[in-house]
Amino acid sequence: MGRQLGLRVGLQGVHTMTCSQWGTPRSQGLFQDGDIVIGGLFIIHYQPPFADHNFTQLPHHKPCTGLDHVPLQYVYAMVFAVEEINLNTELLPGVKLGYYIFDSCGKPPWALQAALSLVGGNRTSCNSTESPNYSAGDYQVPLIIGGASSSTAQILSRTLGPLSVPLISYQASCPCLSDRPQYPNFFRTIPSDIYQVRAMAQLAIRFNWTWIGAVVANNNYGLKAIQIFQEETQGAGVCLAFVETLNRENILSDARRAALTIQASTARVILIFTWYTDVRELFLQLMKINVIDRQFLASEAWSTSGDLIQNLATSKVASGVLGVAIRSSSIPGFENYLRNLHPVLHTGDDILKEFWEAEFGCSPGATPPFTFSSSSLPPCSGTESLEGVQNLFTDTSQLRVAYNVYLAVYAAAHALHSLLSCPNSNSPPGENSSICSSPKSIKPIELLQHLNKVNVTTPQGEMFYFQGADIPAKYDLVNWQNTPEGTLKLVLIGRVDGFELHLNESAIQWSTGSNQVPISMCSESCPPGTRVANRKGEPVCCFDCIPCAEGEISNTTGSHHCEPCPLEFWSNDKRTVCIPRQVDFLSFNETLGITLTTAAVSGATVTTAVFVVFLSYRQTPMVRANNSELSFLLLVSLKLCFLCSLVFIGRPSVWTCRFQQAAFGISFVLCVSCLQVKTIVVLAAFRSARPGAEALIRWFGPGQQRGSVCFFTCIQVIICAVWLSLSPPVPQHDLGFRGSKVTLRCAMASVVGFSLVLGYIGLLACTCLLLAFLARKLPDNFNEAKLITFSMLIFCAVWVAFVPAYVSSPGKYTVAVEIFAILASSYGLLFCIFAPKCFIILLRPDKNTKKHLMAR
Repeated sequence: MGRQLGLRVGLQGVHTMTCSQWGTPRSQGLFQDGDIVIGGLFIIHYQPPFADHNFTQLPHHKPCTGLDHVPLQYVYAMVFAVEEINLNTELLPGVKLGYYIFDSCGKPPWALQAALSLVGGNRTSCNSTESPNYSAGDYQVPLIIGGASSSTAQILSRTLGPLSVPLISYQASCPCLSDRPQYPNFFRTIPSDIYQVRAMAQLAIRFNWTWIGAVVANNNYGLKAIQIFQEETQGAGVCLAFVETLNRENILSDARRAALTIQASTARVILIFTWYTDVRELFLQLMKINVIDRQFLASEAWSTSGDLIQNLATSKVASGVLGVAIRSSSIPGFENYLRNLHPVLHTGDDILKEFWEAEFGCSPGATPPFTFSSSSLPPCSGTESLEGVQNLFTDTSQLRVAYNVYLAVYAAAHALHSLLSCPNSNSPPGENSSICSSPKSIKPIELLQHLNKVNVTTPQGEMFYFQGADIPAKYDLVNWQNTPEGTLKLVLIGRVDGFELHLNESAIQWSTGSNQVPISMCSESCPPGTRVANRKGEPVCCFDCIPCAEGEISNTTGSHHCEPCPLEFWSNDKRTVCIPRQVDFLSFNETLGITLTTAAVSGATVTTAVFVVFLSYRQTPMVRANNSELSFLLLVSLKLCFLCSLVFIGRPSVWTCRFQQAAFGISFVLCVSCLQVKTIVVLAAFRSARPGAEALIRWFGPGQQRGSVCFFTCIQVIICAVWLSLSPPVPQHDLGFRGSKVTLRCAMASVVGFSLVLGYIGLLACTCLLLAFLARKLPDNFNEAKLITFSMLIFCAVWVAFVPAYVSSPGKYTVAVEIFAILASSYGLLFCIFAPKCFIILLRPDKNTKKHLMAR
């Protein structure tokens, strides 16, 4: 496949096939012959001479323009490493290493053209009978160092894969290139983007940036990076406000569109994954619309770009950039090597001549013709030197990509050393192992196998080895900080080792110019006491904060759920902590307790007043009628009924719980028993008026009446005694009612006992009502049976309504309902029975006569 792409094939007749080499602009490169020649591909220029990508129309003579100082340093890092290895007596002894370095101009077709020229050799023609294998006299290379972008590296690796030519990239970081089955011949000295993207994701999570914009290159480098970023932040509450893509071909319009998007977005942190030249154009567009308050997260492709850092036009926009950078290292002697470069000493180096013309504004004056010499420039004096020049080319303070190139050359050299060493020699590379195989017989597939086994110590003393296509990941964390002069400087603030992040937060200067971490979120984090409620149709980072319900809390910021408090606890007013529930009961101090106490005391007072009235008028017919003893006993029982309600108010205790139900049950049975006996007496008196029934009233005299009341009451006493002895009510915290207070009440340990007490009262009341109803039409002028009938109707109605109200009332209100029932029934009995009598006694004494009472 590679030779099909690298050769233009034409048919001449039926049996004859000729081909010619797909040419490469040899003038745009750097060349050094040797026993073994390795290839190099770099983006030396960034402006190709045309925009047409048609493979059949690639030029053979038009050069690229726009010399880029930074990649030029990478070129000479490779040259320096080769020369250093050639001087090394232990690594590849007796073998001279050469290089053929071509300019890809940042275009994959140019890189592919150069790569195929490198592996195809320098023959200008061939025919079908020629061997497709490498032959002596060609400058066919067994290995290429290059692929400055991931897209280019993918194309080159797939093309060179069938030929098994190893490709070592110093800058292609796409995770896709780690796929060994697809790219078996690919290696790199830069870590996979997975590690730098994970570091950026950790930074976003660490600083609580949940609303982030992204601007990425529209290629594998940018698109794959943003995909990994989303995967790493999934579940951490980080959302992307927007994703803008940049294309190199349409950089002006794309950068303008991205700048307007950044301006319109509420995201204050912007993640940028693209080449530094794209970032430069984006920053210029942002500067035009005065967007200078964004915090940028930089990928390694531009986080250390001196061109951007030194650009005063965009310094306000770029202030505070926080980036992941390729780890920096030093190459001993490299700075001196660069500063000693001179066109006179490198007469065949046209790239150096072009750099010299751009730097000093003069022509080096060597023998013409020069590809890049400008006739309009004056000749150089010869005193020009790079010794005092300070620019990106000569700056070796922090070597990053250049060091990756340096490592790639050494990796190739160690693999070649291992391949060429004697088979019986056990000496590791780096010691005096002899070279036995011929450099001319090197097969790329054998070199590929030895590259997979490289495990050496670099001249800088660090271990170097490949893990598949990759090396162990190490990064620097850098920050662009303002200087007093108004420029920016690069400051090291941390490092990344694999997946571990080590950061000095106090050393960071943010885009605001302070040490205050910028805030970038669609919605502010929900404070404790609230929960997150996502907005329908919006990202999860955009939400509302809903207060927790009563009895629930959230004690962390940004909680998605409110946790219910345990039964014994309740939430505080801020819904942040669970506090013990306050003990609540019906007390004498609260309004309800005071009201019920007043009603009970008033009832007892009125009953006492009626008792005094009856005692004062005990000799009158109204009092003496129907057994005055029962009337006095009824008044006493009513007073007890009023007073027993007071026992239900106050803090429940063991004895009050027992006493209140007993006092209630016995008092009401005594009261209803008196009414029942009174009703029986009325009926007996009516029946005794008939002929032959005189004996009936004699058999139910005062003694029998008192005995009946005692009998009925004793039954209730026995029920209460058994109930309270076997399973009495006990004080208990009522946790069933969810509220800030827990009710302390008397819990019925035995519902049967309480039901028997109420049931017996109900039985007596119903019997009394029935008897009173039968005696309601007695012919006497003052018929007490009517009064008893009305009183018992009220009594029964109150207690029938009491049961559902008692069951459904929450907390202390169950006690209030029972007290209300006691007071209502007691007042009903008091007023229905004694109010008419007191009216006659006090206000109508003329009717308080035996004649009037017995009149028909």
